Amino acid sequence: MEKVAIVGQGMVKFGKHTEKSFVDLAAKASLRALENSRMSEKNIDALYLSSLFAGELNHQVGTASALVDTLGLLPCAANRIENGNAAGGRAIREAYMAIASGVHDIVMVTGCDKMRQVSNATVTDYVATMAHPEAEYVHGVTLPSLAGMLARLYMHKYGMERKHLSMVSVKNQKNGCKNPFAHVQQEITMEGICFEPESEINNPLVADPLRLYDCCPVSDGSASIILCNAERAKEFTDTPVFLSGIGQATDTLAVHERVDPTILNSVREASKQAFAMAKLTPKDISFAELHDAFSILEIVESEDAGFFEKGTGFKALEQGITQKDGAFPINPSGGLKARGHPVGVTGVAQACEITKQLQGEAGEMQIKNAQSAYCCNFGGFGNNVTALIMKRKN
Repeated sequence: MEKVAIVGQGMVKFGKHTEKSFVDLAAKASLRALENSRMSEKNIDALYLSSLFAGELNHQVGTASALVDTLGLLPCAANRIENGNAAGGRAIREAYMAIASGVHDIVMVTGCDKMRQVSNATVTDYVATMAHPEAEYVHGVTLPSLAGMLARLYMHKYGMERKHLSMVSVKNQKNGCKNPFAHVQQEITMEGICFEPESEINNPLVADPLRLYDCCPVSDGSASIILCNAERAKEFTDTPVFLSGIGQATDTLAVHERVDPTILNSVREASKQAFAMAKLTPKDISFAELHDAFSILEIVESEDAGFFEKGTGFKALEQGITQKDGAFPINPSGGLKARGHPVGVTGVAQACEITKQLQGEAGEMQIKNAQSAYCCNFGGFGNNVTALIMKRKN
């Protein structure tokens, strides 16, 4: 099996992009990845486009073919990947397998979604269709409500307090102020979002105990990476980043069917696969980018990925371990909480952020001596998850 490296990355600033069509927005990040890799469009053998809502929200299907044509990549293969919120991670997995198997040498993975063309209520409804249609969606269950349930169950079982959820938000929005691609670049304080009476005004309830600042923003955005056979990596960059471990796992579609909903079994299994493939353990990882669409997810994922014992992730947070300058930084980019979450893009954006860190090109976000990293792309409400491990050295 061939080894695989990332040799280029590109992003656009997440936010609202009314001035560009879906394909134009996807093309912008793709062209930046090509430029970053010093590569010609003629080098690309295949493109995987991860997107959830191009047809539903932007009235365009066949988007992978349209992007290939727009970029001048003809006649390369074109594929659109839809896998819930984990579409980006799965697109990377597909690209990895294509190169590792020897089918292709060089593959572009681009994620794009434009979600701010409609109201937040409409987006929430579309995203909620990832829940079980008969057992959950028909009864008004949304992903914020499932996250609120997880937070409440976790608080009851492990003694976490409301303040710990706010600590995640404060940390990640502070980190996001250093990220030029982040949708939200605004520091917040514990006093402003956690304690009465300010929190009732500044931080209204969304799904008890989650409040506004526990939830990521709705965003437009695109991100792109270029992967190639590791033997050719130095043709395109002096600092390739190696994709050394990858895992994917599922769990029940209906959350209530899980034996213990506070355990994210798909995160556990996907992480186990990735670490085994990379021949590493959680102790070998320098930092992580976790899927914090809701503040509770960062805490629970940090445990089920193996970085902290179950029920102690919030204690590590309180001790400062997960701060950017802590012993184990989590979401130095600001995560979904600050960067934003155009759902089909997030897994690719995580890979872009890690690539910049491991290349020493993360600017004010840079972590000292980062040698390896882990990311989790969380699909649905944990029913389909991908995990990636990336290294600075092969």
